[in-house]
Amino acid sequence: MFAENRVPRRVVITGLGCVTPIGIGKDEFWAALKSGKSGISRIESFDTSEASVKIAGEIKNFDWESQLNPKDKKHVPRTVPLALAAARQALADANIDPSNLSLEERRRFGVSIGTGGGGLAFTEQQYIYWLRGEAQKASVYTIASSTHGTLSSELSMVFKLHGVSHVISTGCTSSTDALAYASWHIALGKQDFMIAGGVDAPLALGILKGFELMNVLACDWNEDPARASRPFDKKRSGMVLGEGSWIFVLESLESAISRKAKVYAEVLGYGSTCDAYHRVRLEENGVEPARAMMLALQDAGVSADEIDYINLHGTSTRLNDRIETKAIKIAFGKRAYEIPMSATKSQIGHPQGASGAAGVAATLLALNENIIPPTINLEEPDEECDLDYVPQRAREHKVRLALCNCIGFGSKNSALILGKV
Repeated sequence: MFAENRVPRRVVITGLGCVTPIGIGKDEFWAALKSGKSGISRIESFDTSEASVKIAGEIKNFDWESQLNPKDKKHVPRTVPLALAAARQALADANIDPSNLSLEERRRFGVSIGTGGGGLAFTEQQYIYWLRGEAQKASVYTIASSTHGTLSSELSMVFKLHGVSHVISTGCTSSTDALAYASWHIALGKQDFMIAGGVDAPLALGILKGFELMNVLACDWNEDPARASRPFDKKRSGMVLGEGSWIFVLESLESAISRKAKVYAEVLGYGSTCDAYHRVRLEENGVEPARAMMLALQDAGVSADEIDYINLHGTSTRLNDRIETKAIKIAFGKRAYEIPMSATKSQIGHPQGASGAAGVAATLLALNENIIPPTINLEEPDEECDLDYVPQRAREHKVRLALCNCIGFGSKNSALILGKV
């Protein structure tokens, strides 16, 4: 399939866009992360009277209609305008205007998006219209827009990009996998540019109730939402759902240098494994998440001793936090106790398939400012969670190489290594 003598191109990230519960745009997102701001609040987008959980990392004050033609509002899921807004930011940040590209250049410009739920909330709303006898409110594109693939299709159509247009859906690891997939296309010379990242908007009553059935949500913090997401803390009682979009522009290092583009980081390595154990639970021994991290280190050609920061999956569930801690100890040995690490979800909640992209965004900004964002609400660490999670306050720390860790439903594990150029 690939020429045996082809030398892979070095792949870098030159654009970053964010639409998040703690800020719109990379500057607001980063300022909020550094200050320890929580984006968890009472849900306003739908009636939660039938749910036990009434809080989430919900994006407020987002003018999503400005991202689309008004007539399209009823035809696409919320994930589409979230992705479009973040992609526009990323393209502007990379100083790329797709409308100025030739047809051949646009044929070598692809899209790779990770999502867990895609249009699931949209589908739920369409079915509600039918069940209530309000078919006139439903979209003629119900089926097309309910599929995950609509995300990359909409981005490709809006920006007139004719390269690959793919969506990766592997649960919580989706956007980490999508970034690796995009990186491969550039490294192997199949594409010159990629819009890549993750988006999810799993805030709907049916989805909330589904997570409640699994007993994985924090149900006892409705009156104090800002303290609900508390990874590695002894009082953690479950995760908090979140939504958001984190999109990047990827290109070869050679291209970035020739364009005089700002380079956030190089994508150095990737590893992925599966516990092959359970639909939602992790295997207790932590071996496969550890192996994913070790594979990423091997792929990057770096040692555990060289990693300066780990962005954690850190869901705030008792099982996940404990096993992730164990996996890091397996992968890094004694070095695990020396590496500062933090959980972005403590501030934004759990954006499902966009988790990896959220962590990558936080890591890119940490690399560029040598500041590690905190794990907020970590007041009393669990005895089995005894690593340096940078509790409560951001920390100045030299960061040259970082690992982003993700663990997903179906026992999937993915890790990405990023480094300064």
